[in-house]
Amino acid sequence: MKIGLFVNTQFPQGNTVADRIPEIVQQVRAAKDAGFSSLWFPHHWLTHPLQMLQITPVMGYIAAHAQGMTIGPNILILPPQNPMHVAEESATLDVLTGGNYILGIGQGYRQPEFDAFGIPLSERMPRFNESIGLIKRLWTEDRVTHKGRFYTVNDAGIGVKPIQAGGPPLYIAAQADASVRRAARIGDAWLIVNSSGLGTIAPLMKTYRAALAEYGRTAREFPITVECYVGANHATAHEECRGPLEYKYNAYASWGLPGRKTETTFEDFARDKFIIGDKVSVKEEIARYREILGVDHFIMRCNWPGLPQEKTLATIKRLGEIFA
Repeated sequence: MKIGLFVNTQFPQGNTVADRIPEIVQQVRAAKDAGFSSLWFPHHWLTHPLQMLQITPVMGYIAAHAQGMTIGPNILILPPQNPMHVAEESATLDVLTGGNYILGIGQGYRQPEFDAFGIPLSERMPRFNESIGLIKRLWTEDRVTHKGRFYTVNDAGIGVKPIQAGGPPLYIAAQADASVRRAARIGDAWLIVNSSGLGTIAPLMKTYRAALAEYGRTAREFPITVECYVGANHATAHEECRGPLEYKYNAYASWGLPGRKTETTFEDFARDKFIIGDKVSVKEEIARYREILGVDHFIMRCNWPGLPQEKTLATIKRLGEIFA
């Protein structure tokens, strides 16, 4: 099994973001020292009042501190962007990481982001599909001519090709049967984000594996992104991370994702979505996720807005000990 760190680039209003950059670097170095193999970065636009650094410059900056670790977006919102731009930047990041870049992509869901780009939300799926095909061609062909529904390239090629043959692996986020099947058909892995819980993810995993068999394809791996906190004491672990997680999910609820229902306890909300406890219980939960889903790459979110740096670093160290 592999373990990755989901790098927090979101900060509450009132934080001086420049002061947080050394903390991010410290977390990355701690993860590298603890045996983590990958780093993953979130992506959104127009997040005010939540402050959020933009993904491509941050990944390029962090690459210098993460030699040998895999880096990728989790996830890059593809449909509002021009695929030529994504192909060029991804190729550059593949070069900067020495061929250790993965392009994690998704369709997005926030109306303000699409409106700002002048892209109808209803076009996200066809744009997503056309973009993937064009990106792969730009990575692998010297000159491309493409006249599609949304994008045109006339006998031209990108300036720098990726180091990896065929380009960086494509990890595709999906949360419904049709999109999971698409991930099996055209992606190198389904990038699971466990925001809906094991009760939703487990049947989707069956759909994914059946689709892989149907299309005669093999997944590169089975990664899952999970909120995780490893405290010194199991009895107090939930309380220690409650505030930062509630802040985050209340913000996401205001963007249109289902958030915590006020009538439920935090423990009920977290059950089968988050992995929280001491080292013993977290290790047991990781084993349970692996048994239920067959996942083999745990991407841990343990550095939310408002969580003290020392608690994040302690969780990274304890996770390294668990996976060792």
